[in-house]
Amino acid sequence: MKITTWNVNSLTARLQHVLDWVAANPVDVLCLQELKLTDDKFPLEAIREAGYPHCAVFGQKTYNGVAILSRTPLRDIAKNIAGFEDEHSRVIAATVEAPQGDLRVINGYFVNGQAPGSEKFAYKMSWLGGLNAYVCEELRQHPRLVLLGDFNIAPEDRDSWDPDGLRDTIHHTREEREHFQRLLGLGLCDSFRLFEQPEKSFSWWDYRMLGYQKNRGLRIDHILVSEPLRAHVKGCGIDRVPRKWKQPSDHAPVTVEI
Repeated sequence: MKITTWNVNSLTARLQHVLDWVAANPVDVLCLQELKLTDDKFPLEAIREAGYPHCAVFGQKTYNGVAILSRTPLRDIAKNIAGFEDEHSRVIAATVEAPQGDLRVINGYFVNGQAPGSEKFAYKMSWLGGLNAYVCEELRQHPRLVLLGDFNIAPEDRDSWDPDGLRDTIHHTREEREHFQRLLGLGLCDSFRLFEQPEKSFSWWDYRMLGYQKNRGLRIDHILVSEPLRAHVKGCGIDRVPRKWKQPSDHAPVTVEI
């Protein structure tokens, strides 16, 4: 089974990119972030025609929005973090039915946080705390679990193009990295780091100042898998190709094979 996470930065603007990408990369489950549309505007027919008849969607006008697209049935769909009040559409979870065994998939568009010391950063810290408690309970109920999405956290220095110059800025702070480690402490592992990877492997590049062309990026899109799945992970990689397309998302798809 192949599962992909991709922040498309507006599904309306990037729908053809998604359709072209899945035509060349027919993954089993595609998790999208930053839909930037309401549920009634979701292009369900086009997605189903592309081979994903089962869709769990949690949209929001202008901002946020997440979706899980699957070739096999989804059940027990849940939206946002249980027990954490939030007006934003950031999390959707579903159990993916598969011949190899059902998987619980949690797809999240994590809070950006803007800057350390800001109200948005405080919201990010609170949100991450709520997420930790939520994932802990989900793991208790679903040992075979995948947590993925745009985390807006570069967990290590090697996940940033300029770790010294950007130290303690947003995505790089000690507090954000500690929250990432707490998620790993629940019994999850970073599937990308289970394998030897090229240096300067990033999943996001700023549109400005030739960020992609100069490979000034961050690895902030992650796929964490629970311990029962760890031995079954066969590979994890970042596909930079869509970032080269005309008017691309600033994120690249990340795929794990289980």
